[in-house]
Amino acid sequence: MNNLAIALFFTAMLPAGAALAADHAGHGKVGMAAPAAASADREKKWKESLAKPSLAVGATFDENARLWLAEFQGQHLYVSYSDDRGVTRSAPVKVNAEPENFLGDGENRPKIVARKGVIYLSYTQGLAKPMSGDIRFSRSTDGGKSFSAPITVNDNREIISHRFDSMAVNGKGHIYIAWLDKREHSAAEKRGEKYNGSAIYYAVSDDGGASFRRNDKIADHVCECCRTAMAVDTDDYPVVAWRHIYDTNTRDHALVKLDGKMAPARISRENWNIAACPHHGPSLAIAADGVYHAAWFSNAPQQRGLFYAHSDDRGKTFSGPLNFGNIEAQPSRPYVLGLGNRVYLVWKEFDGERTAILGMDSADGGKSWHAPKKLAATADVSDWPMLIGENGRAFLSWNTGNEGYRLIEIIMGNQ
Repeated sequence: MNNLAIALFFTAMLPAGAALAADHAGHGKVGMAAPAAASADREKKWKESLAKPSLAVGATFDENARLWLAEFQGQHLYVSYSDDRGVTRSAPVKVNAEPENFLGDGENRPKIVARKGVIYLSYTQGLAKPMSGDIRFSRSTDGGKSFSAPITVNDNREIISHRFDSMAVNGKGHIYIAWLDKREHSAAEKRGEKYNGSAIYYAVSDDGGASFRRNDKIADHVCECCRTAMAVDTDDYPVVAWRHIYDTNTRDHALVKLDGKMAPARISRENWNIAACPHHGPSLAIAADGVYHAAWFSNAPQQRGLFYAHSDDRGKTFSGPLNFGNIEAQPSRPYVLGLGNRVYLVWKEFDGERTAILGMDSADGGKSWHAPKKLAATADVSDWPMLIGENGRAFLSWNTGNEGYRLIEIIMGNQ
């Protein structure tokens, strides 16, 4: 599905999901009996999506307040930095010497972490078959001057879907990457069995990214095209969130800590039943006090729009969800950031002509919130918003077709 079609689905906020279901019926399924014309159309749309320029930008600050940016240009991933918060940038450095196709919509933005002179990157490479991809990783050990040849992280090498990666690096320098993976679906089909959705897998590198351990499965039956989210807890273990498939087709959210002790816990209970993938994954942040903050989208009949909740017991239970955003303006793409007791939310809204980024903040760990404010707007196409923090300050990172990349400090509430 091309990125514009995905965006239009949420702009319209379809109550039934019929159009999306039609476009995604059986996507990623090997050997489905389909009319030749329909198959050719899917191939054509897939090639168009791979060729479409990407507005998705990965952004992070390092410990010296240097801004690092990762973005796709053609068939190459480039990294640059800025010491004046994006006003000027260094010359971009090419990551992959060999050309690749990328999956670069907002659900698939490149991930970048910068720490102690090492730059870590993960991204999703688009493969030849519709809805197929591999998870790729590269690093720089010389402060971004050069990058290692990208390696494929998923150890299953079928031409199937390994997509929607998230990445985190803990205090020990261990690199964790999680993604959605269709290998269980593929194996079930070969046995003549049904398998709903994807599985979610992860891999760990404990040698700084020189290699990754074998892939481990986190859970079966997850929504196959909604981004994953990852954040590191105060005990140095990462926590992963995703949209799960409960029962037959109830697509709400779950998380788990990758410590081998926690079973997946449910974040949300909107009970959104839809026989298709919404292309709308969650956002997760963990503050320095160990409080989990989550934000997500739902189009359930009784609970529509954007939601936020927090957990004071490391994901075992969550507060009652806060519904936010103007439902008449098609709110979408929430992103959350926790900086101590102050929590920030940003999201998209559309008034029929312009897309705006709205934001609001809490000064008491998500218990109460200041009124939303408009932070930026565009009349052109745009990336999903993201938040990054630096020395207790929050910044909106957003890329648009007309205005280009913008980094906007968020000053709200009683700051």
